[in-house]
Amino acid sequence: MKRNRLSTKELIEGIQSGNRVVLSRAITLVESQQPGDIQQAEELLEAILPLTGNSFRLGITGVPGVGKSTFIESFGTLLTEKGKKLAVLTIDPSSQRSKGSILGDKTRMEELSRNPHAFIRPSASGSTLGGVSGKTREVMLLCEAAGYDFIIIETVGVGQSETHVHGMVDFFLLLMLAGAGDELQGIKKGIMEMADAVVINKADGDNIKAAKRAKVEYQNALHLFPANPSGWIPQVKTCSSLDKSGLEDVFQMLLKFQEQVRVNGYFDKNRSDQQVSWFKENLNELLKISFFRKPEVKKLYEQKLKEVQEGKIPALNAAHEVINAI
Repeated sequence: MKRNRLSTKELIEGIQSGNRVVLSRAITLVESQQPGDIQQAEELLEAILPLTGNSFRLGITGVPGVGKSTFIESFGTLLTEKGKKLAVLTIDPSSQRSKGSILGDKTRMEELSRNPHAFIRPSASGSTLGGVSGKTREVMLLCEAAGYDFIIIETVGVGQSETHVHGMVDFFLLLMLAGAGDELQGIKKGIMEMADAVVINKADGDNIKAAKRAKVEYQNALHLFPANPSGWIPQVKTCSSLDKSGLEDVFQMLLKFQEQVRVNGYFDKNRSDQQVSWFKENLNELLKISFFRKPEVKKLYEQKLKEVQEGKIPALNAAHEVINAI
């Protein structure tokens, strides 16, 4: 049975009242590519904009197997115990062949998914680079309008194209495992440079000593990078998502960071710069979509594509011919 379409007014009222079903439907609307949905989504986003900007945005990334979901469940539970409303936006990798996605994060965070003060929304990364969904920023605004104090964005994993998430959060947290010497070889320097903190997970049992050694190695490595424009000195923490140790230290670190960057003005400047980047990215994407929708572009594009495939013309020359002709 098809659900009745909610009006923009009904969506706004439902979001503000904390109705998670309505919030989910609003997110689905914003993620839709249907022309009618796009127009309503734009109306909704403009209407709720004054209600946004009041959350703390935390990006969490890490190598596969580091325990991102377990960490988020344990840390998220701590946040809700402190009276915080938490939204978790998890990104599942999409198959580049089938374009499908498992979207299984709710099953990996069973306790948090049942928490009345937490909202978990899995989205597929699709073809978007950067380890985030193409509409992650818009979904984040909807969650802020719904009154969530903390928004956590869990990315696909560490990779060269993953760093896009850094441009939409206030704090970028890199989860790592003990064995820093080996791990440092396998992680991209650019991600380490952007990290506001490195948290070594699974620091329990026989791993405690290794985690302490790793902490020293990461601290030494972070000192080699240029100073952070926020004035914040990146920190290294250890924790265990299983026995909940070290999580309070992570929380206090975030509070200290937030206080520091609000006082020195970096918080507002960073949010403003992110808005500008967001606008430029959207404009570039819409220009590309608009360009390829033109019938004359489609025809010439297919012609030049065939010539490139057959080796009759260099790819750069073909691209210039399409642009110059239009």
